[in-house]
Amino acid sequence: MLHPKQKNLLFVLTIFITTSTLIAQTEVSGFYPKSKELTLATSYTFKNYDRFYRGTTLTDGNPAGLAGIESYILGIYGEYGITDYLSASLSIPYINVQSDNGQPDPVLNEASVSGVQDLTFYTKLKIAETKSKDTGKFTIGAAAGINIPIGDYEGAGVLSLGTNANSLNGDLITQYKTISNIFVSAQAGYRYKWSSDFDVPSALVYGFKLGYTHEFFYVDSQLVYQDSMDGLDIGTEEFAAAGGPNILPETEVDFLNINVNLYVPILKNIGVSATVGKNLDGRNFNKESAYSVGLVYKSI
Repeated sequence: MLHPKQKNLLFVLTIFITTSTLIAQTEVSGFYPKSKELTLATSYTFKNYDRFYRGTTLTDGNPAGLAGIESYILGIYGEYGITDYLSASLSIPYINVQSDNGQPDPVLNEASVSGVQDLTFYTKLKIAETKSKDTGKFTIGAAAGINIPIGDYEGAGVLSLGTNANSLNGDLITQYKTISNIFVSAQAGYRYKWSSDFDVPSALVYGFKLGYTHEFFYVDSQLVYQDSMDGLDIGTEEFAAAGGPNILPETEVDFLNINVNLYVPILKNIGVSATVGKNLDGRNFNKESAYSVGLVYKSI
């Protein structure tokens, strides 16, 4: 039987969604809050990179001759259990992006850009669950979400806060947790994207997670892979003819990232989180490293 503190850990694990769009994690987890349970979290993330995949070729520097690029992100996240099987979540990031050498973005004509990016809203449903005191617990769930640009930012440009595209999201999630508190999760999702300014490619997203939960801490490691359905490759004649940096949202963006997440409760309702992420491979994507810390409130 789980210790009360351990139960709280299980239901607060969605805190890492605060960094989902910031360190390329999946937007939903395989854990489900109880009815009327509320989680509120803030996170601060630092990202940097000085290498970029032009197409599938990793090169030094970034598009348009920019050198290193740094991002500082404040994320706000909340999730509420509507019932034991249905929950809703909301997240919003505020982002500052800047070039290390002060060189301005050729499209934005600025070396530093700040603002609110996109609002992400999800509902998640636990479809089925089986439990055994000898083998553990297996759950199947589904989630539907939407991303809406709410900041007044330009979608093109190397230092842009995002693609300024809307997205309808659907995910299927499976998770198995053993009686020794080791768990594995797998999920697959589709991102249908559209914009009034650009032909932004839709994408498939896959995630695999392995973790362990204990009375005094939680830890997991996650692989995330995005496969865009189509798009242009940076550095090609087709990309240059279409507008170069002015058309960056229309590129085919693929990536494989790994993240390690840690959560530790410090008071009855409050805990701290930390995340480290790194890009392993990509296409028209940056070779980034990311570090995040967070503060979490969980109603009990």
